Amino acid sequence: MEQLPAALERGGNEQSWAVADAISRVLKNSEELHSWRRHLLSACMKGLVAVYSSRKDESKQEVEKSMLLRLQELLSVVEEVDPDDWCSLVKTGLKSRYRDETFLKVLNVAIQLLYKKESSL
Repeated sequence: MEQLPAALERGGNEQSWAVADAISRVLKNSEELHSWRRHLLSACMKGLVAVYSSRKDESKQEVEKSMLLRLQELLSVVEEVDPDDWCSLVKTGLKSRYRDETFLKVLNVAIQLLYKKESSL
């Protein structure tokens, strides 16, 4: 379980995300769930940065779209991010996908969630 977030950081591995989802369901009523989701959020952001850094083309849009939607879902629950992860995601994402509608919509939602008055950023 501890090694799974590192595997997710490489980006685009749907089988690893399926395992992560199963672990989240098992932890549903556990005190560890929030911490687990924070790890998943960080891994999701790092995975997207890895995808954007390694490929400038848009050949795997469905994988990216599912990761972006997962990012949005995790942000709505966790509502806090590591500032370095956030900065890397915004910088790399805007550099690579500044015309991608899905990226921009998720970025907008993320900004709304993270920069509300009581946010840590």
